[in-house]
This record gives sequence, structure tokens and C-alpha cells, in this order.
Amino acid sequence: MKVIIVGGVAGGASCAARLRRLDEDAEILMVERGPYVSYANCGLPYHVGDVIEQESSLLVADADTFRSQFAIDVRTGCEAIGIAADAKTVDLRDVATGEVTTESYDKLVLSPGARSIRPPLPGIDLPGIFEVRTVPDARVIREWLERGSLFLSGMHRYSGFQTVRPKTRAVVVGGGFIGLETAENLIHRGFDVTLVEMSDQILTPLDKEMARIAEGYLERHGMRLALNDGVAGFEQADNGQLNVSTQSGKVYPADIVILALGVRPDTTLAKAAGLEVGERGGIRVDEQMRTSDPDIFAVGDAIEVRDFVTGEWSLVALAGPANRQGRIAADVIAGRDARFRGTQGTAIIGFFGGVAAWTGVSESTLKRLGDTDYEKTYLYPNSHAGYYPGARPIAMKVLFRKSDGRVLGAQALGEDLVDKRISALAMAIQMGATIYDLEEAELCYAPPFGSAKDPVNFAGMVAADVLRGDMPLCHWDAADQGFLLDVRDPVELTVEYAPGAVNIPIGQLRARLDELPRDRDILVICRSGQRAYYATRMLLQKGFKARTLAGGMLSRTHAENFWVS
Repeated sequence: MKVIIVGGVAGGASCAARLRRLDEDAEILMVERGPYVSYANCGLPYHVGDVIEQESSLLVADADTFRSQFAIDVRTGCEAIGIAADAKTVDLRDVATGEVTTESYDKLVLSPGARSIRPPLPGIDLPGIFEVRTVPDARVIREWLERGSLFLSGMHRYSGFQTVRPKTRAVVVGGGFIGLETAENLIHRGFDVTLVEMSDQILTPLDKEMARIAEGYLERHGMRLALNDGVAGFEQADNGQLNVSTQSGKVYPADIVILALGVRPDTTLAKAAGLEVGERGGIRVDEQMRTSDPDIFAVGDAIEVRDFVTGEWSLVALAGPANRQGRIAADVIAGRDARFRGTQGTAIIGFFGGVAAWTGVSESTLKRLGDTDYEKTYLYPNSHAGYYPGARPIAMKVLFRKSDGRVLGAQALGEDLVDKRISALAMAIQMGATIYDLEEAELCYAPPFGSAKDPVNFAGMVAADVLRGDMPLCHWDAADQGFLLDVRDPVELTVEYAPGAVNIPIGQLRARLDELPRDRDILVICRSGQRAYYATRMLLQKGFKARTLAGGMLSRTHAENFWVS
């Protein structure tokens, strides 16, 4: 059996290595149009920022490794330019010489990845405008940072003894993973950075109110955000400086511009071969990674996959799913009954010591689908036992079915141990767990690592209280429909308050029940929701109609108040 794999990064490399482990006799040819295979493109922004100092550190395995350890024929600088599905052949072009050869196959795996979005804007090809997609991309950016313009090339002349050092400026276009990570690394390298994003928020998988936390955190660490404003074009000034014009008419000067506008599936080969391409623009595959041609498989950023929660076709350009898909394609080619379960889009990003992570479906997606069978809750537990030094709050949003408690999605932001909470919730979602399962989950605990009630347990307990009727819930968008009761201490109101709310500290509430109306809904608030829950339980048992405002004042104003030192 002869298997040709087109694309040698992530999914393609994973497929090749797995297939060799399963079939020692298969003839495996892996072609990659770039100069490297199996490199860590997720690490490129950190190489730009010199966190990863050596380029070689990004190269997980080279062509010689695949040849010597796996007996795989690897050809770098080799581009697949055509597929004859009926004849089962692939045309390959040597990038350096232009020579075209034809190879036959029994099975073909497409892992061409995705191409960076590069709109035809005026001046987009000017010197100093870069993408961060490949190792060579990172190399030329690093070279430009050192000596790409007359200004930058003279920066070495400014010593630490001088009191004024000219500021270098960068504009990053795009508020996703690559944009934010590169922007942070440029700030670490001493640049003033402006991030321009056409949407009204960064990190669109997050719901807007959670993204606001991240935006405030970035701004407090020196990043300027220009949201809801797209780039209109680029111009070069007489001094070599770039000017970035936006659709609103603003102009941002820059010594370097990074384009991080996202990616589109590379379906050129698939379309030429007559393979089915889905509505989202990716190659359509089944759960065994087969395309519409049973002898052609596809994996990675180029394909559409089913969303595990919604069942919708989706595009998920993440390394984890790509590697698993490559492994599954190899299993199926080798005769095993492997299947891809779909993706939840589980992801994480760090910036300036903070972290944002998410898994499953967002509320904005549920609303877009017209799905009303869900509830949400906000909570702000400590990352580990509060009495142990270093505990930091985690802002969490958890979505779950009202009908059966099934966990649908979760988002979390914080500065400590965020990743393991979202990882646990991701596994819960994949196993079809409910909030009642989260209540009973047995998780690691010692004071430096968690609490006796882990944030995952706590999320389940809060959500279960809601569904059991122990904590009727209200959200701020409906706060004007009831009597607002603030049970915080008066001193807290000097920091933040809800206009129109009546303040009765929880310690005085039992003695002042006669001040509350019995003919209106009482919406109870505190800072994060815990004291409001205690008050709600008290009021319900005293015959009042009471609900807790989810997340308290933090969920109302956490964009301004969370993580403030």
C-alpha cells in the first residue's frame, strides 16, 4: 500500500508517524511545500519576542528524523499542485527548480493547512508588513526588528545611560491568538503597540462580557486597543515609517505592522480534485476523516468538523484537533475503526501573566442558533485555598441546559490555575456530564493547588442550586424589573454601587425584613454572589419572592474592576 500525505506539519506529520507504527510495510511519502516539517507554529510569536531564543527549538522533528526513524520518504520544498482522483495520482512540483513529477497512491491524505487572510488593501505589500505563520515568517520579522528600517537599525546606538530613548511603535491587526501573542511579545521587546480589531471585542470565542475582562487587563499592561475599527490601508512616509489608516479615519504610525487577520482553509487541491467543500469553506469529511472520495482523507485546519455540542459544521484551526485527526486517519487507513468525536474548540491564551481559556459553546452561539434551553452562572472562586499565599480570583462563566443540567460550555480568566479548571470542564463536556456530576467530581486538593470545594465543584454546586430552585436566578439585563437589595457592607458602596438599590447589610437583614416588599420580586446583589445567595435563601424561607443577581457587582462591572491591583 502506498500512502501520500500532502502537508508535513501537525496533522500530516502525526498521520505519517502513526501510520508507520501501525504498518511497517506501507510505502509512505510525505510532501511539504515549505522548508520544514513538524514545526511548532504555535511558538512563533514567542520566538519573535525572544522568549524562545533559538529557531531550532521550534523544529520538533526534521526530515532526517522521519527518514531514519520511520523510513518515510519526506520531500520538503515540494508542492502538490494537482490530483487526478480517477487515476489516483498526484502532481508534485519542486519549488526550487519548477520540475513536475507524478506519483501514484492507494490512499491520499490532505493536510494543507490554512492560508493567512490577506485582503487587497492599498499598501499591504509595503516593506515592514508581516504575517506570523511559518518559521521563515518569524525569521524575517526578527531581522526587521533588528535592522529592517533606518530607524530600527540605529536603535543599538541608544545606551542605558541616555535618559531619552526613542519609542518604537508597532501596529498589530487582528485580536485573535496570533495577534494578541505577537502584540504582547512586541511590548516585551520595548515597542508601543496598538492592536486594531474590526470586531467590537477581542477573542471572539469568548462572550463579550468575558472578553471585556481580557481587554481591560491588556490595556493596564500597556496595549492600546482600537476595537470596532477595520484597517483601510497602509502608506509609507518619507522617513520610512508606516502609517496605518483605519475605516474610521484614524492613522496609527508604525515601525512594523503585523497582520493577524485569521486564516482560511486551503482547499485549492481539494476543489481541483472535485472533493466536497462545505458551506464554511473547509473540506467536508466524515468522522473517519474521509472526504467525498473514499480513498482521500483530510485533516487539520483545511477541514470542516462537527461541533461536539451543537452538531454544527465548524472550522477549528487548533493543533490539538489536527494531531488527533491525523492519528485517526492513519488508524482508518491501517484498517482500524477509529472515529473523531468532533471538537469543542477548547483553547487557552496567556498574556502578561494572565490567562483566558474556554471550552464548549458560548452564549452568543446559543443565541445565534435560537437555543433557549440554557442557563448561565458567573462565579469568582480563588485559584487555590485563600489562606495559602498567592491565591488569585478566577472569573468563570458556565453554561448548562435548563432541562437536564448538561454542561454546554465554560469560559475562565485569571492569573493562576485557570488551565486545569477548563481542562476538567472540557473533559466533562466530552463525556456528556451534567452540573450534578461537577458537584460530585473528585479533584486534587492541597492548599497550594486548590480548595476543598474546587472551582469546578463550586460551579456545579451553584448551577445545581439554580436548577433545584434553591437559588432562583436573575441577570443584569432584567435588573430593572424588581426591587434591588444590596446586602454588602456600606463601606463597599463607596467603591461601586447599583443605582436605586436599597442597602441592608446581610448581618442586619433578619432584623429588618419589614423594610422589604412582599408584592415584588426582590433581586439580591453583593460583590460576587455568595452573600446574595445566603440572603436569597433566607428571604425565600420567610415567604418573600427573591432571586439572586448572578455574579453580583463583578458580573456588572468586572471589565473595570477585576484584576485591578
